[in-house]
This record gives sequence, C-alpha cells and structure tokens, in this order.
Amino acid sequence: MSLVPSLFGGRRSNVFDPFSLDAWDPFEGFFTPSALANASGSTARDVAAFTNARVDWKETPEAHVFKADLPGLKKEEVKVEVEDKNILQISGERSKENEEKNDKWHRVERASGKFMRRFKLPENAKMEEVKATMENGVLTVTVPKAPEKKPEVKSIDISG
Repeated sequence: MSLVPSLFGGRRSNVFDPFSLDAWDPFEGFFTPSALANASGSTARDVAAFTNARVDWKETPEAHVFKADLPGLKKEEVKVEVEDKNILQISGERSKENEEKNDKWHRVERASGKFMRRFKLPENAKMEEVKATMENGVLTVTVPKAPEKKPEVKSIDISG
C-alpha cells in the first residue's frame, strides 16, 4: 500500500490510505477547464484522460497479457496496433457528455478525451499473432511468446 498520493489519476480509494479520503479541497472548482485551457484547446481533463488508461501487463510462460480498464467504451472506439515490430500501442477516445443549457453540474470526475499507451515488448514476442478481446469494459490483449531456444548439448565421449 502506498502512502504517496497518485500523481496521474486522482485520489486512491482505500480507507487505510490517509491520502485517499475525499477531504475538503480548498481549491476545488478554482481551476476550471476553461481556466486551464491552453492555446491548443486541450484541458487538464484531457491530459488526465491521456494518462488515465490503466493497464496491467503480466508475463506467463506462453504469452504477454495486457488488461486495460476502459469502462463505457465500445470496441469500435479502441485501437490496438503493432508498430516497428515490437511496440504495442493501445489508444482510443472517450467522448464528452452532452451538455444541455438547463443542466447544472455539481461534479465532473469522469475523464474524456484521447488516451494512448505504448509498450516495448521483448524480442521473444510474436507480434504477428496478437489477439485482442473486449468484455465488460476490460480490453485484454494477448501477445504469444516464441518458445525459448534450449542450448544444444552434445555429449563428448572420453577416451583412454
């Protein structure tokens, strides 16, 4: 358990973590998206969406398995690409909620905007056999591994 608050993705939700409590924030609402918009039009929320795609990467004896939490996204809104024969790229875009003139928003915490994650895979990854599935907002990408080459051992007879 980390006692350091997350820099990329807001507060953690763990009752035993003193930094995770939804405490009063004196700056809440002070930094509005319009105040944070820069010349290109991106906002702090867009940057959060870019870094907020959470991905787990585990290696099994047979494959590298990536799991990304992408709640609310359809498989058509997500891209899985292989680049330069060893870079796996997961990207997509979560569109903003439609705003009506009469709506009064009290809190906007769900991120919207583009996201992209890139992973450099080791040489044993079979990039031509990558498979991806999406179920219940979880993207699973499986990259099979080439079998390990076992060193050839030659037995030498001892004469004498």
